[in-house]
Amino acid sequence: MRLHLILPVVEPNEFNKPIICPADGCEGKHFRLHQKVVKPLKDTVYREVMAHRYECLRCGRTFRVYPQGVSQAHTSQRVKGLAVMLYVLGLSYGAVSLTLEALGAYMSKSSVYETVQAAGRRVPGLRQGEVFAGVQTPAMGGDVTSVKCNGSWVQLGLTVDDISGLVLTVDELNAEDTETLLEWIEPIAATVGCEVMVSDDADAFKGVARKLELRHQVCKSHVVRNTQELVESLAQAIKAGEDRSLEAIGIAPEEALVDLERLVELIHSRQPEEESELEALHLRYIKAPAPRKGQQASIAYRIRMLFLDRWELWRRLTLYRLWEGPEGERIDGTNNGAERAIGWWIKERYRSMRGYKRIESILNVSRLITWIGNHLGRGGADLAMLVA
Repeated sequence: MRLHLILPVVEPNEFNKPIICPADGCEGKHFRLHQKVVKPLKDTVYREVMAHRYECLRCGRTFRVYPQGVSQAHTSQRVKGLAVMLYVLGLSYGAVSLTLEALGAYMSKSSVYETVQAAGRRVPGLRQGEVFAGVQTPAMGGDVTSVKCNGSWVQLGLTVDDISGLVLTVDELNAEDTETLLEWIEPIAATVGCEVMVSDDADAFKGVARKLELRHQVCKSHVVRNTQELVESLAQAIKAGEDRSLEAIGIAPEEALVDLERLVELIHSRQPEEESELEALHLRYIKAPAPRKGQQASIAYRIRMLFLDRWELWRRLTLYRLWEGPEGERIDGTNNGAERAIGWWIKERYRSMRGYKRIESILNVSRLITWIGNHLGRGGADLAMLVA
């Protein structure tokens, strides 16, 4: 997991002068420095800083202004940022507490937990109605993963800009059927201006693309791997010689093996103009009868359906060779963007855990790490934005 984080700093002599009175109902804009007071602080460098008390000349109330990196809390933003950093790098809440104690800036385990969760809640975007940084993209990737929470599996949906790899949203899903995915993806696709959706070979995503009238690229890596496994299984069954269904439709076992080898070659080459060859291969086996109720599908029928499926899939499989975005954008034909993001920003941290206790924690931590990951190449993630 690669991360680039910028920790908050404490500058005891840097103050932002007040602009408007914080008191309810008062909009005063003129203030007098009333007093300078000592504020004890938990920090890796400073044990105390000076706070300024200002008096509003309109309402007469006084309020404190703290230096950069300090708030009303006893713990500095630097230490809170350090707690968040240690947690996302793999330490448990308890281990973070012990580490900070060794650095002379103790935070209790529960305080570390609240700091991490609060940072996750403050992450801007990465929600269905608010994509990351207002990104616009003509090609959007999507995938679904699951993590355990209190002994039960929780589904998470993740969408990415398939051109840059930036994660757009991380959301909880109730299921993986077409209707659920449609409800989730439709507003995101509209927000980012998507015209092409990239996904794995799941039928639910195909249904979503069809209903939203999006062009659809199915991950070539998934299809290649699945095809090779199916062809190997069918080849072994043919060589076993226990099924005579091929001979019943006038095809020798040796011919079927050649056809299956050709299918593998086509799946690897993936040229749009080869669609007609897949059609011809399917039609060779069109006479293979479907199994009756309770019967097992014959080898001939399984080959017939395999060729039919790949023929119907061909335009979704080869779209990347033909499609070009309005600014010359291209896609690589895989769903690697979404899978990589799941592996780096969700699963990598999750592997060291025994599971989450709350669904809110899943979303907070996943969005927090994803937001940090999205800032690779953007100068780093400034944790001062997330800790107060």
